[in-house]
Amino acid sequence: MSSSGTYNTPCAACKFLRRKCMPGCTFAPYFPPEEPQKFFNVHKIFGASNVTKILNEVLPSQREDAVNSLAYEAEARIRDPVYGCVGTISNLQRQVQHLQKELDAANANLIRYGCGAYSSNALNSLGVVMDNPLIAAQIPIQPSLTARPRPAPVGDGLGGGFYQNYPLPYPLPWSDTDHYANGGEGGGGGGGGRGGQM
Repeated sequence: MSSSGTYNTPCAACKFLRRKCMPGCTFAPYFPPEEPQKFFNVHKIFGASNVTKILNEVLPSQREDAVNSLAYEAEARIRDPVYGCVGTISNLQRQVQHLQKELDAANANLIRYGCGAYSSNALNSLGVVMDNPLIAAQIPIQPSLTARPRPAPVGDGLGGGFYQNYPLPYPLPWSDTDHYANGGEGGGGGGGGRGGQM
């Protein structure tokens, strides 16, 4: 706002344009006399007539924001005549993208650290469980194939030493004990029958 309520001191716009600053001056509330560079930049880039047109088209509550936007764009264009404020925006966007990549990498590291800590805790919990005999006794253990010795044959004893010295790791569908026992009974019965016939 202007430092003088009656606009006795011309605003920066009227002073630059070398005209009398009237009480209803459109520029006076936004270009005070102590900020001459602000109006110089805006006038150099946009022109006084365009600024007046813009201020008349917007609402009075939006005029201060419009002037600040024009001043920022004009200053950026003077610093960088090629890109202006677009160059500043592009630079900020690149910084945002770079920071986003760093944030994604940090989140990935946190996820890997969390998975590693979870695995370590799971292994530690399993070790505690197995160390507890009451809990470990309730965990079923898968049976494994064990060597089961083959029974020694009964009868004449042929081959008995071989089977006893070399047990098989699996059961056979027949029993040598029953086989020799039945054979012995059958043989004895047969002999008895022949003896009866004779």
